[in-house]
Amino acid sequence: MMGKLKIFSGNANIPLAKAICKHANIELGGCEIVRFSNENLKVKICETVRGHDVFIIQPSCVPVNEGIMELLIMIDAIKHASAARITAVVPYFPYVRSDKKDEPRISITARLMADLLETAGADRVMTMNLHSPQIQGFFRIPMDHLLSGRLLCDYFKKCSTENCVVVAPDAGSAKRAGTYAISLGLPLAILDKRRSDDSENPEICNVIGDVKGKRAIIFDDEIASGGSIIEVIRALEHLGVTEIQACCVHAVLSGNAVEKLKNSSLSKLVTTDTIYIPEEKKFPQLEIISVAEMFAKAIKFTNQAQSISGLYDGY
Repeated sequence: MMGKLKIFSGNANIPLAKAICKHANIELGGCEIVRFSNENLKVKICETVRGHDVFIIQPSCVPVNEGIMELLIMIDAIKHASAARITAVVPYFPYVRSDKKDEPRISITARLMADLLETAGADRVMTMNLHSPQIQGFFRIPMDHLLSGRLLCDYFKKCSTENCVVVAPDAGSAKRAGTYAISLGLPLAILDKRRSDDSENPEICNVIGDVKGKRAIIFDDEIASGGSIIEVIRALEHLGVTEIQACCVHAVLSGNAVEKLKNSSLSKLVTTDTIYIPEEKKFPQLEIISVAEMFAKAIKFTNQAQSISGLYDGY
């Protein structure tokens, strides 16, 4: 067992941090973050952390780059205040989609983020549903990769899934969507989605599986600008589905995504609170499931040197 547990949070998703602390039965640690007129940041930890097991909660939320600097400075401040161990809890990992060099002379920025967290002084990292699980290999420190699939499937098990089909929006998500389909006891369909540039407007070319006359449930890891899921919705409409629901772990909802989704034929969008969703980004079809209890268990089990494999085993 490590030292006494303490949890701190940056400004990215304070409601999630407070919810995690409530489930963990611990007070959120005191911290002051000052933003000067020259845009420099100052972080002051307002209580002792010497010899403590410290967890810092900071997902990648808007403004992304400022949030990254907050996290790095908090880690450095706590490290030099003699904490026994520091865990960066990053429910939505920054630059998670920049996980490979698919063009000349570009950065594999997800790897850079891993290097920065380690250099700042993090001893381990805890995250949820990476865009590519292989990102875990970018770390030379322990990485806990929690998965929300069971939580999301439990939600749909409480709803009517009669005549439903699970839809993977592209080949890359087919394996995970297939696991969801097995859990729900539903058939699987896979769309052939292709991108030719960075416009965030992919083209749906083909479909594998039967969707005509069925109720579709789209499973994806994240929704950013909404361009991709709108193309999936249009393709499913053309293929004759009777209802379209969607589910994602991380609701980035950048640009005019909210307007696109609100005005679409989507009957429901289920997501988690890994990313803070302000009131102005909420719309009638949106339903939010909290991952706070899962992270609270992972934090407490880690502090007590207990296995957390049950929290990410499966899907």
